[in-house]
Amino acid sequence: MGSLLFSPLTIRSVTIPNRVVMPPLCQYSAIEGLANDWHMVQLGRFAVGGFGLIFTEVTSVMREGRITHGDLGLWSDAHIEPVQRLARFIKSQGAVPAMQLGHAGRKGSSQRAFEGNGPLGAPEIAKGEKPWPLVGPTATAIGEGHVQPEALTKEGMADIREAFATAARRAFAAGYEAIEVHCAHGYLLHQFLSPLSNARNDEYGGDLAGRMRFPLEIVRAVREAWPENLPLFVRISAVDGADGGWEMEDSVAYARECQKLGVDVMDCSSGGIGGSATGSKRVPRGYGFQIPYAAQIRRELGMKSMAVGLIIGPQQAEAALAAGDADLIAIGREGMNNPNWPLHARAVLEPGTTEEIFGCWPPQHGWWMEKRGAVMNALGAPPT
Repeated sequence: MGSLLFSPLTIRSVTIPNRVVMPPLCQYSAIEGLANDWHMVQLGRFAVGGFGLIFTEVTSVMREGRITHGDLGLWSDAHIEPVQRLARFIKSQGAVPAMQLGHAGRKGSSQRAFEGNGPLGAPEIAKGEKPWPLVGPTATAIGEGHVQPEALTKEGMADIREAFATAARRAFAAGYEAIEVHCAHGYLLHQFLSPLSNARNDEYGGDLAGRMRFPLEIVRAVREAWPENLPLFVRISAVDGADGGWEMEDSVAYARECQKLGVDVMDCSSGGIGGSATGSKRVPRGYGFQIPYAAQIRRELGMKSMAVGLIIGPQQAEAALAAGDADLIAIGREGMNNPNWPLHARAVLEPGTTEEIFGCWPPQHGWWMEKRGAVMNALGAPPT
């Protein structure tokens, strides 16, 4: 009997071969936004490893919208061919290539995460990585020492809307078959959503409808620019995990409005409004700790959802699908730990003969592994 995790899912005209997703994982390794060999190896190993849907890391729609100097970008036509190469290889392995589009807002002009994640300082400036001007809902910096943003004007918002739409068209030209708007983890669109970062007193601030207005305008612009037959995802921080912040009922309301605009899947993460990408003060971390967010949106709205966050084992992922908690399961850091996670998970959930198990692997690897498996079956358990 087949598993739910390895059953296909069709969204609009795109069929994802299984429910295992590699979510966006920032690598901070691009130069002027251009993808390179690192990105090919990083994403290519997940394609070889059996992931059904593979996202690029967050890809900036504007040069000044980057988090760091190492972010991927799609703010010019020159960026198309390098990411097209990634999409082409992902598709060659039977997976669906997807791209997450974003703008860092006040969290931009920062060090790479593995260099400290703080404001750019003397060491970065010495190697030519200078700070750049930032924008946000208001002129409030993310923290001490960080660049103070300018409050976005309506003209500035119009420029960002067009940048998202243009980047979506470039993603389609590069061969991507799904796209995601990044409204999570304390970046620009989340900054507008959260009452902790949006203190505007015009129509883009104040009550929930005002704070949702600009992110929804972005979602609408992307949906209109993106082909109707291809799926659109939105990633949210379902809760801020901080006193007075964005809460789950806000996420349900936002997802409802996204659904009206033609969004197909809500990708449910949490945290990030006040510091590191997924940090929060009041969200205890445990295995599968964010699955309930995806479950609530799916059940209340009848909308497809994606669960992410310390989902480690195949049975855990299968159970979330069986319970109706999500339609897709994102395996991020565990996927970096084991890029062949889907192949191993399938062997656990759908056990069979050595030939059946390794018949699912890419043939360049599978024929070797089948022979090795037969030898190991004959020898018994390996020594420890």
